[in-house]
Amino acid sequence: MTVQTTSNLSNALRAQYLEDYIKAAQMVRLYDQFSFPVGQDMSALTKGSSVVVNFLADMEPGSTTISETADVTPSTVRDATVSVTPTSRWGAIQVSEKLLNQSYTPYGQERFAMIGKNQMETVDVLAQAAATKGSNWSSYAQTARTSLDAAANYYLTETVFTNANADLQTLKVPAFVDAGRNMWGCIIHPYAFADLRASTNILSVGAYQKANIILAHELGELGPFKLIVNPWAKVFWGGGTTNGTSVSTTLAASTTANLALATTIEVAANTNITAGIWLNIGTQETGSTHYPTNERVRVAATPSGTTVTIIGEGANGGLRFDHAAGVAVTRNDSVGTAVFGGPRSLAKVYDTNVGEFGEVVGPKKQGLLDQFESLGWKYYGDYGRVSESWLLRYEHTFSRDA
Repeated sequence: MTVQTTSNLSNALRAQYLEDYIKAAQMVRLYDQFSFPVGQDMSALTKGSSVVVNFLADMEPGSTTISETADVTPSTVRDATVSVTPTSRWGAIQVSEKLLNQSYTPYGQERFAMIGKNQMETVDVLAQAAATKGSNWSSYAQTARTSLDAAANYYLTETVFTNANADLQTLKVPAFVDAGRNMWGCIIHPYAFADLRASTNILSVGAYQKANIILAHELGELGPFKLIVNPWAKVFWGGGTTNGTSVSTTLAASTTANLALATTIEVAANTNITAGIWLNIGTQETGSTHYPTNERVRVAATPSGTTVTIIGEGANGGLRFDHAAGVAVTRNDSVGTAVFGGPRSLAKVYDTNVGEFGEVVGPKKQGLLDQFESLGWKYYGDYGRVSESWLLRYEHTFSRDA
C-alpha cells in the first residue's frame, strides 16, 4: 500500500506557503465530444459482459415500377450493430493524518480537483483509443506510420481538410449543426496546428484578409470543420521513422522505481544523445497498439555518462509517468493524429450506479487509529465505434521534429 506521508510530501510542510499558487488547468473531456450515450437503460445494458447496440440501416432506393397484376415486394430493412465491452477504471490517493494536520498547502481541498482531473483523463483515454484505433485512416500516399518522416510532405495541411470534407460527405457522416451549418469536429495537437497555419493558402488569407490568423493564431475552423486544438490529442510519440542520427537504447535497471517527476533518466548507453534533441520513452506504437504512458522529453544538456538531464511534461518539468527498466529510449519522429468526426461517431455506455463522470469514494478514515484518510473514484463503462466510416484518422508528422 502506497501512502503519502510527511517524508514524500515534505515540500507541502512549510511554516509559510503561498496559498494562491498557480495550479494546472483542469483537463476537459476531448474525444468524448464525438460520443453519444446509447438510448436504452444504462443499468440494464451494463449487466452483461458486452453490449450490442442496434441501428437500423437505410432502405435501398427503389428501381422498379408498380405492377398492375402483382403486389409489390416489401424492402428488407437490416440493422447494423456496434459492440461495446464495458470495463472499469479507478484512481485513489491516501494521506496520513499527520500530513493533513501539518500541511500549510490546501492539500485537503485540492485533492478533489486532483482526482477529478485524473478521472477525466483516464476515462477519455478509453474514448481516445476507440477514436484512433480504427481502420479508416490515411496519410500522405498511405505511408505506413513507422515510415513517416518529419518532412513537409507528411505535415498536416489545408489539403487534408479538403479531402476529409469530401470523404465525410460521401460517407454521409452525421454532422454537428452550428448556426444552420453542418459541421464536423477535428481534434489535433498544438504542433499540428502550427503546421496547419503555415499552409500556403491559409497564410495568404492571413496576409491579405484576416491578419489575426497569423498575428493572434486565430484559426478556429477550416471549411466545415471546427478545430479542437488540445495537448491531450493523441500522438504516437516516436511512432515514425528515425530522426537524423539514431538513438536506440533503454532505461537502465537503476531507474525502475518512481520515475515520475524525475528530471534525469539513466540509460544503458548515451550514444548520439546531445543537448536539445527529443527522446521518446516507451514501446513504439505500431498498427493499433496504444500505450498512454509513452512520453517525449528534451535533453537539457549533453551527458558525459549515462545520466541524462531531461525536460518533460511533469509538474516540475520532469517525467510525467513511471517507466520500468528496459523500456525503449529512441529518437524517432513522432506521428500525430487528426481525427475527423461528428456527434454520433462513438457510442458510449456507462453504469448509472456510478454515473457518466464516475463516483467519488470518500474521504474516509482508515487504519486501527483512523490515522489515514483515503479519497478516490471509480467508473464502469466504455466507448465503441458506431461505424468505421464515421471517424476518419489522418496520420502526420510535425515540423517541430525536423
